[in-house]
Amino acid sequence: MTAFGTVFMPEMAISFFDGARWSDAQIVPSDSLKLHPGAHVLHYSSTCFEGLKAFRHGDGSIRIFRMDRNLARFANSSQMLSLPAIDQAATAQMVVDIVRRFADAVPEVPGSMYIRPTHIGTEPAIGKAAAPSLTSCQYVLLSPVGDYFAGKGDNGLRLLLEEDSMRCAAHMGMIKSGGNYASALGLTLRAKQEFHIDQILFCPNGDVQETGAANFLLIDGDTLITKALDSTFLHGITRDSILTLAREMGMDVQERQLSIEELLERVAKPGCEAALSGTAAVLTAVGTLLHKGREYTVGTGKLGPTTARLRKALNDIQWGHREDTHGWLTSI
Repeated sequence: MTAFGTVFMPEMAISFFDGARWSDAQIVPSDSLKLHPGAHVLHYSSTCFEGLKAFRHGDGSIRIFRMDRNLARFANSSQMLSLPAIDQAATAQMVVDIVRRFADAVPEVPGSMYIRPTHIGTEPAIGKAAAPSLTSCQYVLLSPVGDYFAGKGDNGLRLLLEEDSMRCAAHMGMIKSGGNYASALGLTLRAKQEFHIDQILFCPNGDVQETGAANFLLIDGDTLITKALDSTFLHGITRDSILTLAREMGMDVQERQLSIEELLERVAKPGCEAALSGTAAVLTAVGTLLHKGREYTVGTGKLGPTTARLRKALNDIQWGHREDTHGWLTSI
């Protein structure tokens, strides 16, 4: 089985900022990117990216899910990293053009075409540790994908509750930047080896936040609890979509601080559920929490009914099985 995100379309869309203006986008071979070894991104991590998906509907049409929100976050990440401002309309056209070019390669559902817009600082300047790159490049890669947690089936993920570390610097959490993922990687790999977990759920000072790659949701009956948006963690587009659908189902959606104590108290009750949300994860059940040497089973340890219902509601819109009343889909 091919690992998620390791197969790429042979071409990508690309555009360059020369310090004054963006070039017209071009379609080029995906392996044609050239960087000076002194490029700002290679030394000072001036990079951000997005992850969104295109889906093939039953009538053969291709729809991109929530592109506007992803590109708004892309623009915000670029601004917060002091990269040159992107033109969201031009970037959207790059996305549409490259997806349209490879429309025939978009898998049938439940597969999708993963779309990865990326923005990097390209100025050759190793003396600019405290200054931004004046030039940059943005490109859009495509990767046909299946399930991110392939092989798990309906079994819930195992999460370690980590109180002593954060996923990344607090003021950087809402930026979708490679450095944030790298900062959590060593701790996650060690925990996987020692505790045989799938992910770490970062809970600095007992505040339940997110894993290294997804937002966390707690479902207790008709109540859904997740951390309120702030600068310390990623403002997930899938998270926002799930919360919207949960409210439409009549659930009590609470965006607020959630402590480890409350989390463990709630999961001790029968029928409680927990899940991770994200573009890759979609909505994946959490079955076990590990804290201070003790294991806590969440619900049955498998996919719960409310998580399944929310995931289906989201997939039904993405896959064209339900009317898109929110305007979340972009036709190509």
